[in-house]
Order: sequence, then C-alpha cells, then structure tokens
Amino acid sequence: MSLATAFPAAALPPVIGHRGYSRRAPENTQAAVRAAHRAGIGWVELDVQLLGDGTPVIWHDRDVSRCSNGRSRLARLDQESAARLDAGAWFGEAFRGEPIATLTDMLALLASLGMGLNLELKVNRGRDPLALARQAVPKALAALPPERLLVSSFSQPALAVARDIAPPEALALGRLYKRLPAAWASHCAAVEAFSVHLDWRYATRSQLGAIRRAGYAVLCYTANDPAAFAPFWQWGVRSVISDEPAAFPPPR
Repeated sequence: MSLATAFPAAALPPVIGHRGYSRRAPENTQAAVRAAHRAGIGWVELDVQLLGDGTPVIWHDRDVSRCSNGRSRLARLDQESAARLDAGAWFGEAFRGEPIATLTDMLALLASLGMGLNLELKVNRGRDPLALARQAVPKALAALPPERLLVSSFSQPALAVARDIAPPEALALGRLYKRLPAAWASHCAAVEAFSVHLDWRYATRSQLGAIRRAGYAVLCYTANDPAAFAPFWQWGVRSVISDEPAAFPPPR
C-alpha cells in the first residue's frame, strides 16, 4: 500500500496558487500569499532556496534579476543584502518595496492565515540539495501541521533528506517531474512519497491512471485554462497548481 493511501497526511484542496497568486501579485512574495488568501485560495505553492549565508528564502530563480531590482546570483547574497532588494516593483508600482521573504517570515504569515503550503525545495544548478533540505524542512515542520504541509522537489537527494528528518505520518512528500520517467515508481517508493507532481502539458491519461493505481495523489502544474484542464479531473488529478487559481471552478 502506498503512503498516499495509508496516510493521507496533506489535506489537499482541488486548487493551489502557484507561487502565491502570481497573476495578481509578484510571485513568491508575502503579497502574493495575501492575494491568494483574499481570493479564497487556501493553499499556495512556494519555492525555497538558500542564500549564500544559509538563510532560506522564498525564491525560484538562480539569480535575482528577473524578479527584483538586483543582479546577483542568490548564492552571493546574505540576509542583509537580500533584504535591501525590491522584489515587487517589477510587477507593479503598487508593490514597490515588497521584500524578498525569508522562509521564517513566510511560514509565520501562512500560519497566521491558516493556509496550507506546498513547499518546493528548489535546487538550482550548483546548489546543495542536502543543505537546503536540512535548513528548510525542520522550519516548515515546526510552523505548520502535517495536514497543511506538503514538501516537493525535482531533487531525489533533497527528498531523501526530508524523509530522514520526518516519517510519512508527519510529512507528506511529493516527487516532481516535467515528464514522467520510467523509474518514477522506484523514486517514489524510496522516499515513501505521498504524491507525484507533473507538468500538465506532458501528462497523459495512461500515466495518471498508473500513478493513481499505485495509490499516489496526483498534482499537475501549471495550468491556467480551466476548460483545457477539465478532462484531467476525470483522469484522477487531485489538485491543480495555477497562476490564476480563482479561475478554476470546483471539479465535479
């Protein structure tokens, strides 16, 4: 029996906001999480990485140029220098001065709002997946209950460390893929995964069926067209991760 069947730790909703509500506010910021909450979205997906001094922050890219007024790689910043960056003005004047969120601050916000979190351990090229998991996972476990926390990653080593930190009854883990590989079942078994997360553009009905028959929850990212995504509910998808989560009606 799979862990998803044996212990449904994470009480996943049908719709999860991608990097917060990233169509309405700058991605991976506290503003984006608040926007999701205002829209009635109970869960968000956020990326976590380490700064050069080991501080976990909510950020997706290897560098800060796309989503801030800085130009440095994340690994070359410490908490003090990262705090000086503006992570909101690129999105709109209303968000000028929005800071890069530390994981600690973001978890406190989510806890105060009663929201759930799919935390992706984002391992960009040249970064240490083990250090990331060791820094981020205990903080997430301390801040949120098991039913409101799911930790996911493309990195098998990061997930292995996460599983060493907490057993399945305390922490749901999700294995991320762009395209489902032949070895997916062994990957999931090795870390006692709860869920499999797929890019919906490359997921097939037969793949989703195989994952479901194995007992894992299926999440698909990043879908923004409810009509195009509609068949996936019938194929057994548990949750969709979307930039425009409020556009999705509840599945029938």
